[in-house]
Amino acid sequence: MNRRMVVFLLSRILFFEALLMLPSVVVGLIYREAITWCFLPPIGVLLLLGLFGLKKPKNTAIYAREGFLVVAAAWILMSLFGAIPFWLSGGFDSFWDCIFEIVSGFTTTGASILGSVEQLPRCILFWRSFSHWIGGMGVLVFVLAVMPMSGERSMHLMRAEVPGPVVGKLVPRMRDTAKILYAVYTAMTALLVILLAAGGMPLFDSICHAFGAAGTGGFSVKNAGIAFYNSAYIDIVLSVFMLLFGVNFSLYHLILIGKWKNAVRSEELHVYFGIVLTAIILITANTFSRAQGFGLTLRHAFFQVSSIITTTGYATVDFNAWPMFSKMILLLLMFIGACAGSTGGGIKVSRLVIFSKASRQEVRKLLHPRTVSVVRMEGKPIGPDLLRSTLTFFVMYIGCLAIGVILLSLGESSFDTNFSAVLACLSNIGPGIGLVGPTGNYAFFSNGAKILLSLEMLAGRLELFPIIMLFSPLTYRRKAN
Repeated sequence: MNRRMVVFLLSRILFFEALLMLPSVVVGLIYREAITWCFLPPIGVLLLLGLFGLKKPKNTAIYAREGFLVVAAAWILMSLFGAIPFWLSGGFDSFWDCIFEIVSGFTTTGASILGSVEQLPRCILFWRSFSHWIGGMGVLVFVLAVMPMSGERSMHLMRAEVPGPVVGKLVPRMRDTAKILYAVYTAMTALLVILLAAGGMPLFDSICHAFGAAGTGGFSVKNAGIAFYNSAYIDIVLSVFMLLFGVNFSLYHLILIGKWKNAVRSEELHVYFGIVLTAIILITANTFSRAQGFGLTLRHAFFQVSSIITTTGYATVDFNAWPMFSKMILLLLMFIGACAGSTGGGIKVSRLVIFSKASRQEVRKLLHPRTVSVVRMEGKPIGPDLLRSTLTFFVMYIGCLAIGVILLSLGESSFDTNFSAVLACLSNIGPGIGLVGPTGNYAFFSNGAKILLSLEMLAGRLELFPIIMLFSPLTYRRKAN
């Protein structure tokens, strides 16, 4: 293992975290908040740790093992330091609550232990929402965009962090790929801020909610969330943009270079919007009532389906009070998640397509043993390695879900609360059903349960393998493959 390169990269990442805290300081100064000082200690420590990254090692090689280790360690360290402003602000009951909140922010989960967010200073609210934007595309992708890496092996960093079964280069140089991703991400976020502000939402609120939608996180600056604004325009704008941020960002690159036909032919994209449309129709039909009206019912269904399948977690209605059929559809959407290469969480639509095609192929082989068929995705044959990794991910995902639910059941909460809490954290959604529904929060859980759920959030955001490898002894053996 190239330990010097691991230390170098982690130092650089912590240095960039210090820089990423500066906008929150600016917000505090603009609103003349005395509590702004709480960002200065972590910024100072992070800058000092960044000194270890001043001198690049002679050997800059990065292999898969280093890539997964750097990504997992970076997210844990960033969460530890990112929680310090919360703790120093005095707005949280314990440091474990601060850890839970910032992990929820960076992993774009949106689960919260806060009963009243409106009591927090604006600089803290900004950092809380900005953590969504940072974690949405990934801090390692940001580092790749601004810092030259060791040739093509920098792919190992992006592969370990970007959600989805396949990570490819948009252009020959990995650094240019990262720049393209962040350019599209930033432009779409800026456009959303403008549209929300045009709809009457205050600028500060527009920025924070745009961060939440872009990162598919879901933190709000209002206790009532998006329902506070009671605006059809805001609901529709956010619904559309949440769906757009749930699309594979490589498709936007294809559109920008004039290959829009290739983008609209995407098989994953068709399945993604097909699932969305089907879920909206079913929930609208199931929740329709003449007292509420068809228009409002459709609006709520559209918003909640967009929010849940993209794992954003915003809410305009208490879907915990919906009929069981609609709640089961939302739980299914929590499993599925958004597209690969997006800012959303969940299993990913592409894996669902691959798994269903592979299952159909196995059934066909049982019926016709001599039949030769190839599983294809986006018109290209899928190799045995990708099929194996997809199946492995499914098994490990269900395993992490089951273990989490069993351990959480040591407490006194009901099954629906425990199950949906673990699922919502593992899929990076935030609200679930039961006590963790859109009108509840996670404050009632014990510190041990919050640590468990924080690990579930990290595992879900990093797609299991980096976190598992971080705690595996095999990772640190000299002769590990």
